[in-house]
Amino acid sequence: MNETLAATVPGVGLQWTELIIFVVLFGLVTVLGFVAARWKAGNTLDHLDEWGLGGRKFGSWITWFLLGGDLYTAYTFVAVPALVFGAGAIGFYALPYTILVYPIVLLPALRMWSVSRVRGYVTPADFVRARFGSPTLAFLIAITGIVATMPYIALQLVGLESVLRTMGLNGSGIAGHLPLLIAFIILAFYTYKSGLRAPALIAFVKDILIYIVILVAIIYLPIHLGGWSHIFDAAATKLAKVNPTTHAPAGSIVLGPNNQLQYITLALGSALALFLYPHSLTSVLASRGRNVIKRNMVALPAYSFVLGLLALLGYVAIAATNSSTGKAITPITNAATGKPDTNTIIPVLFDTQFPSWFAGIAFAAIGIGALVPAAIMSIAAANLWTRNIYKEYFKKNATPAQEAKQAKLASLVVKFGAVAFILFIDPQFSIDLQLIGGVLILQTLPAVAISLYTRWFHRWGLVAGWVVGMGWGLIMLYGIGNPANGKQHFGGSALPLGKLSIFGWHPFSGSLLQIYPGFVALIANLVVAVVVTIIARRAKVFNGTDDTNPEDYHVDEDDKDLRPIGIH
Repeated sequence: MNETLAATVPGVGLQWTELIIFVVLFGLVTVLGFVAARWKAGNTLDHLDEWGLGGRKFGSWITWFLLGGDLYTAYTFVAVPALVFGAGAIGFYALPYTILVYPIVLLPALRMWSVSRVRGYVTPADFVRARFGSPTLAFLIAITGIVATMPYIALQLVGLESVLRTMGLNGSGIAGHLPLLIAFIILAFYTYKSGLRAPALIAFVKDILIYIVILVAIIYLPIHLGGWSHIFDAAATKLAKVNPTTHAPAGSIVLGPNNQLQYITLALGSALALFLYPHSLTSVLASRGRNVIKRNMVALPAYSFVLGLLALLGYVAIAATNSSTGKAITPITNAATGKPDTNTIIPVLFDTQFPSWFAGIAFAAIGIGALVPAAIMSIAAANLWTRNIYKEYFKKNATPAQEAKQAKLASLVVKFGAVAFILFIDPQFSIDLQLIGGVLILQTLPAVAISLYTRWFHRWGLVAGWVVGMGWGLIMLYGIGNPANGKQHFGGSALPLGKLSIFGWHPFSGSLLQIYPGFVALIANLVVAVVVTIIARRAKVFNGTDDTNPEDYHVDEDDKDLRPIGIH
């Protein structure tokens, strides 16, 4: 391929202008990451209160940027519009889900902050351990959080690699992943040094860049491409075409009768799951007080507005063509796997429709958007390992400094474990693992969220419900295939009701309606937890000792007798 053509085709040849701007902005956030160690610093970083929770003193603005950077990730910014590009209206499930989540979690988040602040809890498993006096239940919650978080971190790398690939860094083999590895080594160093303060400070840069890029794109591109009417017409025509493999249309710009239930349950299930992820709760626990959380639950839907604009870019990509080649926007082939990388759709859109300098800013926004949540997620997983596995089972008398050291080392392991997903596993498989992660984390809702309000459930009921919810959720996911890509198992999140089996009984036999399996598994979890709780209570089985007090769930930052920060 000649040099002129190579310069116009995304992913072929280095896009030097974009790459230089990306490196400069990446360097800026790297400096911020190291400077963050001295930003709002306490007496020491050798304590989980300081390293893992930023001193528990972030105000409204810092928390808003931190939570936004935590919940709206690089993968969100490439995957949601890519899903809309490939399937249409179902991709917009992310919009009601991110609107529903804030009123749903407002009160539980306040209670979790209060009891954690007064008791010194760092993780949701800390709370469960104290609420039921059960190391076993806390261990299950911790393992679930770690397992669900690992592929989530890997997916941030998928988003970052989609940008690198579009800029021409698309080599084959492990050498092709070298830029990604370098980026994550840098991330590992400043996270190790600065803890949660690093992503909190970097989130300011990330969010400002994201807002600028999206607002420019959503105004400029429709004007450039003939208006929204043309864009929606082009999307409807393309999505209506029959796929020769599945013998069905790829999707539609409106929901069909068979996927409306899936849309509802996927949105609601995702909303219930989001703040059960340990990284979401880490950002909440780092807040200074209850009023900070209240303000953020009101303000965070601003991100949902941006997410809606982002989703529309999936339709814009359908209508857009490369003016220099006349070809439609298509995903770049991953040189390492030989398969099209659908996550490159939006980077390719920016690369072909904007000047190189602006595309470079957009790529930096997405790349930095990968680093912020990856750092928070690795810290949250490290806190779970340290508090609920290492200290519980390996070193019960660990000092605060030993806990902090263990968490720092664990955060490195988690990061490079996520890199291993990308190096040795087809990234598409890690996406399937994220689907599993959402179903898994949803099964912690009874033990974590409901138990903030009541201790009616018996601890063995919660364990039994967890086992059933996990088991059935995985079985349902295993049975979902995807004819479009040839996957027979773990092929999606849409379970036809006709395939729903309860010990061989098909209550909705023949139904083509689809449902989110995580929602079904959660219902089974709750039913089993209730039944086992009733049995255990009638049998007078000991339900552990509750170390919390009713007043613990209402304390605020100005209340007297609060546990000092950084003190056990």
